[in-house]
Amino acid sequence: MSPFQEFKQNITRRHFFSLGSHAVGWAALTSLLNADKLHAAGKHGEAAGPHFPGKTKQVIYLHMVGGPPQMDLYDYKPVMNSWYDKDLPDSVRMGQRLTTMTSGQARFPIAPSKFKFARHGKSGMWVSELLPWTAKMVDDMCFIRSMHTEAINHEPAITYIQTGNQVTGRPCLGAWASYGLGSMNQNLPTFVVLVAQPSNTEQVQAISARLWSSGYLSGEHAGVSFRSKGDPILYINNPPGVPADVRRKTLDGLNALNEMNYRAAGDPETHTRIQQYEMAFRMQASVPDLTNIAGEPESTFKLYGADARRPGTFANTVLMARRMVERGVRFVQIYHNNWDTHANVAGRLPDQCRDVDQACYGLIQDLKRRGLYDSTLVIWGGEFGRTIYSQGGLSHQNYGRDHHPRCFTMWLAGGGSRPGAVHGETDDFSYNIVKDPVHIRDFHATVLHLLGFNHERFSYKYQGLDQRLTGVEPAKVVKELLA
Repeated sequence: MSPFQEFKQNITRRHFFSLGSHAVGWAALTSLLNADKLHAAGKHGEAAGPHFPGKTKQVIYLHMVGGPPQMDLYDYKPVMNSWYDKDLPDSVRMGQRLTTMTSGQARFPIAPSKFKFARHGKSGMWVSELLPWTAKMVDDMCFIRSMHTEAINHEPAITYIQTGNQVTGRPCLGAWASYGLGSMNQNLPTFVVLVAQPSNTEQVQAISARLWSSGYLSGEHAGVSFRSKGDPILYINNPPGVPADVRRKTLDGLNALNEMNYRAAGDPETHTRIQQYEMAFRMQASVPDLTNIAGEPESTFKLYGADARRPGTFANTVLMARRMVERGVRFVQIYHNNWDTHANVAGRLPDQCRDVDQACYGLIQDLKRRGLYDSTLVIWGGEFGRTIYSQGGLSHQNYGRDHHPRCFTMWLAGGGSRPGAVHGETDDFSYNIVKDPVHIRDFHATVLHLLGFNHERFSYKYQGLDQRLTGVEPAKVVKELLA
């Protein structure tokens, strides 16, 4: 008899605070009430399983924290050159919401991009001069120039694109992938998070562990954060004087106690704790091999750039991501900060692009030559875009840009995405979408489709509801993004 069935039997006997001979508190009662939420995944710890064979087996998600300015990178708007320092027309803004950082400005002067653009590849994709390495591989990439969201401030916007909801507490995309597809390597976490250190740190955003939590899913599906310097994971190594056999005996004892506690209270998170202890024990051997890049050939560092040798850089983290997917990590989430260019676009944006440009090129070429490209989906993008009008002072040499949720650019590569595609179109001001809009929900539905899931059927029962990454509002798979 399952703990939930046992609880129901006892509840009918009015034994509200006793299950057999074991006294329980409100926390245990709550866990039993929610024990049936595991139904979709079968036994605790098992993957839910895909609905159909997915093209994507693993994901590397590169999140540019702060919101890259689309009109300075990928959304070329030459008409804006003749609009320099003219006010944004009301007919373009259409009363749309502004942040408090620019809502008090007397004017909204147009700031054309100061950077040169050129077309590249057979797709003819426009790319800024700031991204020469990326320009070489546009025919491998799938650009979405019509992403949009309702969130206008960082915390809810990042939470939205990571979890499908502006309110915290939901599982992120990586947790859903872990829950749905499970582990590919029992010696490494299914979902790993890396936070890269930008070379420019003028205005970094706070990044909370809530972004990679498992929410209402079992705790085993939460992201495991690897540190960029020192031990990759704190306390994973045995303390001085504690040999491996002593640690093994200690864990065996703890596991026995936890099993007794599970039988008494029925809390499924107890099994999560057991699995976490066992994973930590196995990682004592697997993580040092994973993080030791000394054996990489010189050609690897030429491909990713010299910064790949330096722990914590974006180039180093994407090299680590390749090593992780090579060893069976299902989902790697990388955050790169300082894209919140409210001012000094001319000074900061070149630094940001230098951090990621060659590294992204190296990652995709490396996945290709190792036979991982077709099954690994690479995602690049921020939480929203930037305004065409300047925040603060404006000159031909420099300007700032405020948050803009109505349109922004993301790209995909590999994993069954369509190479050489350019999807969606914005107006001359890169302010409104005029063709093929893609909402965050559509983006999530498409990624889940690539992983082998029907987003409308991929759910988890919690608090009496079938919870979904895409929520209850309309969402669709964008077939034009699929190979």
